[in-house]
Amino acid sequence: MTTAINLDKQNEVVATKEWLNEIIIGLNICPFAKKEFVNNTIHYHLSKIEQVKTALHEFIEQCRYLQAHEELETTLIIYGSGFRGFERYLDLVDYANDLLVDSGFEGIFQIASMHPEYCFDGEDYDDASNFTNRSPYPIIHLIRETSMSRVLSVYNEPENIPENNIKLAHEKGANFFQQVLTRIHEKHNRI
Repeated sequence: MTTAINLDKQNEVVATKEWLNEIIIGLNICPFAKKEFVNNTIHYHLSKIEQVKTALHEFIEQCRYLQAHEELETTLIIYGSGFRGFERYLDLVDYANDLLVDSGFEGIFQIASMHPEYCFDGEDYDDASNFTNRSPYPIIHLIRETSMSRVLSVYNEPENIPENNIKLAHEKGANFFQQVLTRIHEKHNRI
């Protein structure tokens, strides 16, 4: 039984790493991700939690873990089986943002969100721009604010990143991104 749990963990983390490498880094969706990926300073935490209250406790534990491990730049909390519904996931993200403030982590960390059903407010579900934030699994990305500020201060025109990503997504098309995500899931037996 332990082997199966480890295999599941490996599959979900490996699938997420593959998506990061192929989409986020390969297409330069996040120009800051490659350095952390190559330097192995991303902490991948696989969560099997499906309830909001328990997930928020785990979220704060991950904030404390990242705070205590200065050698790490960022954490991806990957929900292997929970928060598959996008609206429920957005509720979790909202509560997590509130908890950052209430727990004294505001200004230390910020959250970015990725989800298999990600849809920007006001966009059609099938619009290619949504795929800039569509991931193989629901993910809460914990980012150190000091690191983000440092990187943004040396990056040329960081305010254009979202617009450039939307343009690229439309050039590639929703079908391209969907095929990549489907292939990743099939490869790791997680349809």
